[in-house]
Amino acid sequence: MLHRVRRRHIMKVAVVTGASSGIGRSAAIQIAERGAGVILTYSSNQQGAQDAVTEIEKRGGTAVALPLDIGDTAGFPAFRDAVADALRTTWQRDTFDHLVNNAGFAGNSMIEETTEEFFDRLTRGLFKGPFFLTRTLLPLMADGGAIVNTTSNSTRPAVTAPGYSVYASLKGALTVLTRYMAKEFSARGIRVNSVAPGATRTRFADDAFERHPEIIPDLARTFALGRIGEPDDIGMVIATLVGEEGRWITAQDIEVSGGQNL
Repeated sequence: MLHRVRRRHIMKVAVVTGASSGIGRSAAIQIAERGAGVILTYSSNQQGAQDAVTEIEKRGGTAVALPLDIGDTAGFPAFRDAVADALRTTWQRDTFDHLVNNAGFAGNSMIEETTEEFFDRLTRGLFKGPFFLTRTLLPLMADGGAIVNTTSNSTRPAVTAPGYSVYASLKGALTVLTRYMAKEFSARGIRVNSVAPGATRTRFADDAFERHPEIIPDLARTFALGRIGEPDDIGMVIATLVGEEGRWITAQDIEVSGGQNL
C-alpha cells in the first residue's frame, strides 16, 4: 500500500518598505491578495501602516507593520532582527521571499541652490538606504525569491524637469544597481527588477496633488492614456513581478506611466 506524503504549503512572505500609503501600500495589498504574507514598513505614518494591515486582514491576508527609517543605516541591524522575529512569530519561518524597496522621499532643488546637506539626505534615502537594506536583509531571503526597486521615469530624457537633478540621478543609480543585483543574486535564483512610475496620485512632494488639485488636468494631458497614475497602477505591476507571472523576468526597468510625454 502506497502512502502519499502531503507536503505542507509554506506561505510566501514579502517585505514592502514605505507601505503606509501610495504605491507601497498598494503593492503590499496586491501582494497579499495573491496569497503572500506581508511585512510592511512605515516611517512617520504609523496609522497609515496600521490601516494597511487592517485592510489586508479584512481581505483574509496576514500582515505585520514595522517602523523603518530608510535614511538611517545604523537602524538596519535592529530592523533585520525585527523582521526575523516577525517571521518566526507570525509565519513560523526563518526566511522571506520578496523584497520591495519602495521607501524614499522626494526633493526639489535647482542645481545652483542645492546644498550638500540636501544632496546627502536624498542620497541616504534614495540610494544608500535601499543598497544597504538589501545587503542587510539578504541573509534572510529565500533562494528563488524576487526583489523590486521603485525608481522613476524622471530618469528618462523625455521627462527631464528642472529641480529634480539629484532625485532623478539617484533613481538612475538605483536602476543601474537593479541590473547588478540581478546579476549577482542570480546564483541564488533571486530575480531583481525595477518599476519606473510616472506622476502618480500619492503623498509625493508633501501631498502635492492633494494640496494643488488644479495642476492635475494639465498634467493629465501629458499622458498618452489621458490621466495621471493611481497607486494601484503601479502596485499591481510590482505584485506581478514578484509573483509567479514574473518568474522569467529579471534585470528589467519597467516604465509604468501610461505613456507620459510619449
